[in-house]
This record gives sequence, structure tokens and C-alpha cells, in this order.
Amino acid sequence: MAQFHPLTVTDIHHTIRDAVVLTLEPDDPAAFKFTQGQYLTFRKEFDGTVLRRNYSICSGADDGTLQVAIKRVDGGAFSNYANEDLRVGDRLDAMPPMGNFYSDVSSDRAKSYLGFAGGPGVTPVLSILRTALTREPESTFTLVYANRAVHTIMFREELEDLKNRFMERLTIVHVLESGQDIDLFSGRIDQDKCTALFKTWIDIDQIDIAFICGPEPMMMAIAEALKTHGLRKDQIKFELFGASQEGLLARKAVSKRKTDKGTAALVTLDGTTHSVEMTKDQSVLEAALSQNLEAPHACRAGVCSTCKAKVTKGEYEMLINHSLEDYEVEAGFVLTCQCYPLSDTLVVDYDQH
Repeated sequence: MAQFHPLTVTDIHHTIRDAVVLTLEPDDPAAFKFTQGQYLTFRKEFDGTVLRRNYSICSGADDGTLQVAIKRVDGGAFSNYANEDLRVGDRLDAMPPMGNFYSDVSSDRAKSYLGFAGGPGVTPVLSILRTALTREPESTFTLVYANRAVHTIMFREELEDLKNRFMERLTIVHVLESGQDIDLFSGRIDQDKCTALFKTWIDIDQIDIAFICGPEPMMMAIAEALKTHGLRKDQIKFELFGASQEGLLARKAVSKRKTDKGTAALVTLDGTTHSVEMTKDQSVLEAALSQNLEAPHACRAGVCSTCKAKVTKGEYEMLINHSLEDYEVEAGFVLTCQCYPLSDTLVVDYDQH
């Protein structure tokens, strides 16, 4: 089971005024070997409250460095700390890399990649872009990057450097809400904007796989446009950085269940099986944490996959899932923060991946 490990901050630089890129050196480098597009879960205490936050790795898998980008969020304790108070030499605790926002790369393949990113959503896409173009010399990558204005473009210089390095294989399309003279590259990205881009700039018939990361409404619109123009579901990969409100509504429905009979759960974690009594309106993660088990978790909103486990016995429902693939769900894997029991017994294994 993934545990927290210490890392030293060896460099801090601002990619824009309100976002920093942290270069990190882990005490155990082997534990932090990552796949492009993955993220780190950080843990830090603020005023007696322990917070966990996920931040995507922005470095490529072959860059020889571990970097994450953190954009300041209004009222965000960790993001403000990283942007204002963190210093070179400070130590941070993080879990090893997680996430499945990637596809396999191989030097003998020639793929046509398409990436859509909104604001800080470019972070994992940048890692994917760097790795794919480095490892697959015959592959191409088109990035459509949406921002409010020029001064809000994260990694602007890095993207220009990459464009110069991979001049014949990398295309970058900036779509800005303001400051553009051409209508096609102005405004927000919606289905109509995608349709226009597919007519003039992007040959969607040649795309092998598309990566989307950004605000949920933008991502849903892009996904629908991609499917309308011929991409299959398995060719479209998402990475959300905001929780969906539909989970709150589903949670209210669960809380209305009228039953006094609880569930006897067996939870396996780090090789040890624990007996956990839980109610029908309690998630597996909540039940595990109530018994002081060190169950992995971060967002608690079904967005990341940090709390992933496998149900091997019993009936359940998963309210929200923005990170598990269909084949994982069919195999019994769940996001335990969103997994609620339906049967009187439930067997959950965090050690199966």
C-alpha cells in the first residue's frame, strides 16, 4: 500500500504570477518513478487540520527530474502555501505517483495525439506531450490550450521551446477569451468551437487518442464533440481537477435510506484484514478511517483514484466515478470514497491493483 515519503524542494520557479513549478528530490527515488500524466498526493497540516491535495507531474518521464505545478486557488491552504511560503530546502510528504491518465508509448509506434487543456489542466498533458514526442520519433501531437488571456498561459516559454525542438511534429493552438484577433482562436472551447477546429486545423480522422484536462463543463463539451466526429470512447481520456456536484445529490439519496441493519465489512490493507462495522449510508473509506485505518485517499470526490480498491464479495453502489476505466469497474474495482454497501457483508481489498 502506498505510504507517504519525504521529498526535498530543490527549486521553485513561477511559470506565471500565481503558479509555481516545484522541483522535488525524493529520499527514495525508486518509489517516485512515474508514468507520464500521473500525479502526486501531498499531505500537510494547517492549523491542526491535515490536508491532502493532488498535483500533476509536469516533467516528462525521460527528463530526469520530478516536477509538479501548483496554481494558486482562492482560499486554498496548500496552493497558497506553495506559492507564498515554500522555500528551497523545505520538505514535503507525498505518496508515490498514481493515476491512469496516460497511454503506453513505444519507439516503434507512430501515433497522432490530440490534447485539450484548460488553464492548469495543461500540467499532466505537458508530461504526456514531452514523453510521447521523445520516445516516439514518428508520432505527432496537437495541443489545443485554452486560457483567459496571454498572461495566464502556464508554461508559455516551455511550450515555445518544445515547439522549436519538435517543429515538424508539435502543433500548439492557443484559444484565448480575450486578446485574439481571429474568431476561431477567441472565446471558450465548446462543441461548436471544436467543430470549427476539426474543419480547418485538426484532421480528426487521423487522431489515435485524445487527452482532455480542465474544467468539467469544457471537458464534457470536448468529449461530445470528439465522439460526434468519430472517436471511440476508449480513444478519449479525461483528467478532472474539480469535483462534480452530482455526487452531492447522490449522497443525499443514500442518506435517506431507512434501515437499522448495518454491514459487516472485511477490509484488507497492507496485508492485514480488519473487521469493520459500517452503516448503509457510510462509504467504505469513511468506515475505514473511522477505525483509524491508514486507508489511502485524497480528493474524496471520485475525481482522483487514490482510494482505489477491489470489492471481492458483496453488493455495493459507486455514486461517482471520474477516474476508473470501464474494465476496472467490471473487474470489481471501486473508488472507496464513493462506494456504499447494499448487502449485509462486504469484502474490500486495498492491496489489489
